[in-house]
Amino acid sequence: MPPEEVKEQAASETLLDNYRVLDLTEGFCQIAGKLLGDLGADVIKVEPPGGSPSRDIGPFYKDIPHRERSLSWFAYNVNKRSMTLNLETATGKKLFCRLAERADVVLESFPPGYVPGLGLGYEKLSQINRGLIMVSITPFGQDGAKAHYKGSDLTSWASGGALYVAGVPECPPVWVSFPQASLHAGIDAVTGALIALNERSFSGEGQYIDVSTQEAVIAVDQFVPQMWDMARYIPKRTGAAYSFPPGTIMRMGLPCKDGHVAAILFGGGGLAFSQGMQRLANWIDEEGMAPEWFRNFDWVNDYSLGGASQETVNRVERVIGDFLKTKTKAELFAEALKRDILIAPVNDPKDVLEYEHLQVRDYWTKILHPELDDTLTYCGPFVKSSVAPVTIRRRPPLVGEHNREIYEGELGLTTGELISLKAAGVI
Repeated sequence: MPPEEVKEQAASETLLDNYRVLDLTEGFCQIAGKLLGDLGADVIKVEPPGGSPSRDIGPFYKDIPHRERSLSWFAYNVNKRSMTLNLETATGKKLFCRLAERADVVLESFPPGYVPGLGLGYEKLSQINRGLIMVSITPFGQDGAKAHYKGSDLTSWASGGALYVAGVPECPPVWVSFPQASLHAGIDAVTGALIALNERSFSGEGQYIDVSTQEAVIAVDQFVPQMWDMARYIPKRTGAAYSFPPGTIMRMGLPCKDGHVAAILFGGGGLAFSQGMQRLANWIDEEGMAPEWFRNFDWVNDYSLGGASQETVNRVERVIGDFLKTKTKAELFAEALKRDILIAPVNDPKDVLEYEHLQVRDYWTKILHPELDDTLTYCGPFVKSSVAPVTIRRRPPLVGEHNREIYEGELGLTTGELISLKAAGVI
């Protein structure tokens, strides 16, 4: 897409034609509305007067803290319109109910009981709109012993069990690096909303979706909980390595000339992986960097989890490590593909942005921000559809940017009424 201001596409050009979403979420849960917006839904971000607290999340454009310069806000609020509304006022509640009458989905991430306490819970809104789907995202769900506990990314991963297997064996657990627990919950919220919309096409009835962030992150722990349930085995921290049956070890961060690569170096004695190790050994030998013992090493019988000593593993990895440091990521990857060796680059943000494959797929989207007098690069759509384009149709909205468009154009209020509502702190 050329670097120009995004123009709204006709509704007929999107996958979720004529669907409306009211987005009350905050933080990274906002990805839910963003994804529905990417699919073409009309997503209205309902912010408190003065703007959402999520606008205060850094980093900020050019490191200048400002509510209209949050890069986090930009990332998770494209394809949305913004209106301001104080839901704690009687008039604000009435206006929200009017919006809910014509909405398909309401997304919210308030603590359990808060929205119903306002008189805007699913029980009330479904009486206004029987087809409404309401999705609540909370740290621990709407019920249970921890339902009213506050949560964070750290507590979500800790309570979900992922932290226990994160880190190096000799040290305590470490935090999963990039905050992402709420992103998982937000994606689960989208899944639930889309399934509910499909069900509604048959029954005509809406439903309530309860998303627990703790449960969302447990679901992405792969086989960790099942290993205890089925084998009474608790996986251990493995640092920069990732072990999996039948004993292979994937090294995550081996240094090379210009960064790091990931490589499967330990075959567990299996023939397929051992052949890969032999091909790597041959390459190292061709480069004149293989000691005699390394050239004659028996990868099938002498390099398995059960048979190889730690001393042997260290000797092997020292030779391989010295070799990798003489090559760049690109050189290692290109030659590994030719030789059928399991080595791949560990891309840094610069690598990802310049990755030729993503350029060919036209993944990155440049969006003009007139208020910044600059063009920013955004991640492209998360899917490609053969039926309709999935695109960024709107740049992230300014605070209350679409108030007049929604209040006057859609709810029929007058300019005078808007002025009065603003003076009263309603919008």
